Amino acid sequence: MPTPNAIPMPLQHIASRPRRELPEDTQVPVRGLPIRQPPRWHAPLEWLVRGLAMLAVLAIALIFAFLLKSALPMWTSAEVRKEVTQAQMWFATLWPGYDTPQNIWQPVSEIPKFGLWPLVTGTLKSTLVSMLIAGPLGVAAAIFVAFYARGRLREFLKPTLELLAGIPSVVLGFFALVSLATWLQDAFGFDSRLNAIVSGVALSIAIIPVVFTISEEAIGAVPATYVEASMALGAAKWQTILKVVIPTAAPGIASAIALGFGRAVGETMVVLMASGNAAITSWNPADSVRTLSATVASELGEVVFGSAHYAVLFYLGLLLFVFTSLLNVLGGRIIDAQKAKVKSR
Repeated sequence: MPTPNAIPMPLQHIASRPRRELPEDTQVPVRGLPIRQPPRWHAPLEWLVRGLAMLAVLAIALIFAFLLKSALPMWTSAEVRKEVTQAQMWFATLWPGYDTPQNIWQPVSEIPKFGLWPLVTGTLKSTLVSMLIAGPLGVAAAIFVAFYARGRLREFLKPTLELLAGIPSVVLGFFALVSLATWLQDAFGFDSRLNAIVSGVALSIAIIPVVFTISEEAIGAVPATYVEASMALGAAKWQTILKVVIPTAAPGIASAIALGFGRAVGETMVVLMASGNAAITSWNPADSVRTLSATVASELGEVVFGSAHYAVLFYLGLLLFVFTSLLNVLGGRIIDAQKAKVKSR
């Protein structure tokens, strides 16, 4: 007696034939629907989009080439290397008048000193303070808007937070310089009115919209079936958010944090106006700081063209470019790892 799934004898030779794979661009007609060729303007539009994408890549390559060309005297010019060397920039040096080796940034002194660690520590302090504020607040705001805010409250909060990105950085810097610095000094008794905390708080206002927007999109992309299944199993809303939503949206949240960190490292006007611009090697966030980007912005307009100071400033720009590029690559790797981890569950 034949089994229910057995193939009838007359059809066995048809079922045994190898299947022929069609090319990807083959248009298979559907009964009742005519095959329509794409409009003629599709091909030029496609080439235009490709050209714009290649133009963006070319622009980045040209920026890198310009920075490298301007900073190249750091390695090729004997005159520049008489004033500054890589060892003096990255390691402590015993300067005349000092008892111990120091890493100092004093480019316009009688003996120019181009130590980079005061600028690096200042950049990291302002960036870390801003991320410690903007990261949790941006992600928490995205969760609140996605799961707790309803109706008019959601319609008000989302565009308001996104509009923060449109505030000019010079306005944020002026606000921090005039008002925020005074408030924080009165509240915490800082010795330095302008410091890494003031600049970090002001900088976080510019970063929160970046973290919020990308995190909210990542959380909104979590399938509703995941949430419904968790709630059906008896999990509370906060348990569903912590155990289901955040792990699933982790790649998008990691991308938001990485982009926010890159935005904070490259910010100029806020830290230029609110950090105090003191090149001090200290990890105390209450001390005044000077960042890499603020140094380039404040000194490039007064430096002598072709001098060692000029080459060093472009060297700083090259460092910022390479650092942010590596940060984006690292963020991409982290996101890919998180996606693979989520898919393996």
